[in-house]
Amino acid sequence: MFPLRDEDSSVLTPLATYLLIGLNLLAWALVQGFGSEPLLTRSVCKLGLIPGEILHRLPAGTRVPLGDHLSCVLGRGASWYRPLTSMFLHGSWMHIIGNLWFLRVFGNNVEDAMGHGRFVVFYLLCGLAAAAAQTLSSPSSALPMVGASGAIGGVMGAYAMLYPRNRIDTLIVLGFYVRTIQVPAYIMLGYWFLLQVLGGLPTLGAEAPGVAFWAHVGGFLGGAALVLAFRDPILLARHRRQASAGE
Repeated sequence: MFPLRDEDSSVLTPLATYLLIGLNLLAWALVQGFGSEPLLTRSVCKLGLIPGEILHRLPAGTRVPLGDHLSCVLGRGASWYRPLTSMFLHGSWMHIIGNLWFLRVFGNNVEDAMGHGRFVVFYLLCGLAAAAAQTLSSPSSALPMVGASGAIGGVMGAYAMLYPRNRIDTLIVLGFYVRTIQVPAYIMLGYWFLLQVLGGLPTLGAEAPGVAFWAHVGGFLGGAALVLAFRDPILLARHRRQASAGE
C-alpha cells in the first residue's frame, strides 16, 4: 500500500514541511553528493548514528564494512549531534524520494493543526524518539543509521490521531494487479505500522539490523503521543471546518 494523496487541503501554506523537504534535499546534494562516493560513505560514517558507538559498546578503531570495499572506522565516541544529523541523511535515491513523498502527503495537514514552528520542533523530537528506539533495540550495532523515516513516522502517527477517517488515495500492487483505491487513514497507517513491528521483531538485539524498523515504530508512537501536546485547538478546528465545507 503506497499513499498517493489525501483528501484534505491545508489552510496554511505548509512552509515548515517545504523547509524540511528542502533541508533533506540540500543535505543529499551538498553533503552526500547526490549519493556519489566517497561523499556518501563519508557522510554516513561521520554524521550517521551508530548505536554501539554512542553507547560505547564498541572499541575505537572498529572497522565497519559497508560493501564495495568501503567501511567506517569508529572513533572514541559519537558526537552529541549525530541523532540530529542522521535524520537529514539518506542512503540512496529511492530512500530519499520515498521518505520525502510520505512527508509531503502527510506533513501539510499535521502542520496545519500545529502551526509552522511547533511542527518543526515536533518533527525533530519524533526523529530523536526514533533514534532512541533504534539504539535501544540494537545497542551493540555498528551499522550507521540514517534517514528521515523515523521523524516522518512521527508525522504519520500524529496524522493517525488527528485525522483517522480521512480517505487516502492508495496504490495497491499485487504482482500484475495494480489499482488505486481509497482507504481510511487508520487502515493505511495501521497497516504500515504493523509491517514495521513485524519487520522489527527478528532484528531485536542484532548487531547489523539492516532496515531501522524500530526507528519507524518509535517515531510513530512518539508522534502519536506528542501530538496531544503540540496540536493547536484553534488551528485544528479551522482545518476541520474547511474540510467539512469542502465535502
